Amino acid sequence: MSNIALILGGGVGSRMQQDIPKQFLTVNDCPIIIYTMRAFQNHPEIDAIAVVCLEGWENVLQAYAKQFNITKLKHIVRGGDNRQSSSRIGLYELEKIYDAEDIVLIHDGNRPLTSPEIISNCIITTKKYGSACAAIPCADVMMKTEDGILTPEEYPRDKLRVGQTPRGFYLKKICDIHRRALQAGITNSIGSHTLMLELGEPVYLYRGSEKNFKITTVEDIEIFKALLNSEKPKYLK
Repeated sequence: MSNIALILGGGVGSRMQQDIPKQFLTVNDCPIIIYTMRAFQNHPEIDAIAVVCLEGWENVLQAYAKQFNITKLKHIVRGGDNRQSSSRIGLYELEKIYDAEDIVLIHDGNRPLTSPEIISNCIITTKKYGSACAAIPCADVMMKTEDGILTPEEYPRDKLRVGQTPRGFYLKKICDIHRRALQAGITNSIGSHTLMLELGEPVYLYRGSEKNFKITTVEDIEIFKALLNSEKPKYLK
């Protein structure tokens, strides 16, 4: 049985308003997507890495992988029109190569601080339940609003979780889910886990980390740089 990391790096990063896609921005002279790939490269249970790449950036990604010694990168696939289509394209490509019961870990290319423990727990949870989604407790008060100004109510945060990646699935199962989604006319779902839920399939959670955040804004890059240079105080347990 193989464990394959499928990294989604096909976004243009429009919210960051930079000249190049956010996953290719460099922090301390290293592209963000390389930090992400390195987490899976260094994990002993990951057998291969596949990247769904933004069109026109495939050669750049290949060059960076060679420069930073990402030897587990085996597949680069051109991305689709949205996240669902990019995931589907990548999964269908893997389905041609790997076995039905191999595990695929779908991960955001701009989520670079994934820990070895998170990757291990994703694999463990997938083997136990058939699916896995990283999530963390919701620490803030969550309020409902229609206009961004008035809030009539808040949600009990003890029943809420903030979803993260990686999300783990058996390869044939998640490919079949994507086929069923197309048959049902679902074409722009947020992620493979939401497809599972929309089609009545259960999704099981495991504990993520506040550090495992998704870089979306310029402020997030500042936080990422600070975390790279930080050390846990010795007095903390």
